[in-house]
Amino acid sequence: MIRSSRFNIYLWVLLLAIVCGGCQSAEKKRRKSLTILRVHVEAKKDPAGRTADISVLRNDPMQLTVDRTPFLSEANIKDAKVVEVMGGFALWLQFDRRGTWMLEQFTSGNKGKRLAIFTTFVAPPATEPKEARWLGAPRISTRIIDGVLSFTPDCTREEADQIALGLTNAAKKYQDAGPSW
Repeated sequence: MIRSSRFNIYLWVLLLAIVCGGCQSAEKKRRKSLTILRVHVEAKKDPAGRTADISVLRNDPMQLTVDRTPFLSEANIKDAKVVEVMGGFALWLQFDRRGTWMLEQFTSGNKGKRLAIFTTFVAPPATEPKEARWLGAPRISTRIIDGVLSFTPDCTREEADQIALGLTNAAKKYQDAGPSW
């Protein structure tokens, strides 16, 4: 014979596991989310269609013409984090060996121009909807030889944290897959 009180305990345990598991699944999805990142270089208008006109910054928009083909992506990220700087925060990106070479090449040959940084990420507190926008356009003042690009993004601190988390997740994914070249 099955006792009804024992059945109720099992039912409550199952219900509690479902409810708690549902709460954790949203957090797990957020922690496993990936961020897409593309770094383009400023270019002169090209009638052949190799450039695109973009608008960077939401509060005080800046119009730029960039090369349509990015020279860096999330596949080149080794590490990403949000760092404190005077007056706020910055997004700190460390590129892998290939990314470091590309960053050095493009920054040494394009001094005075801008790098346009585009991203697609999960905007907090959501776990599914994606936010896609141009994050910034830092001016190239010197050749970057250490593979580190740090800039103040056009986003909130929460969004920057989510972008860094998604880039770190992407870096792990690409590192686990091994070199693609």
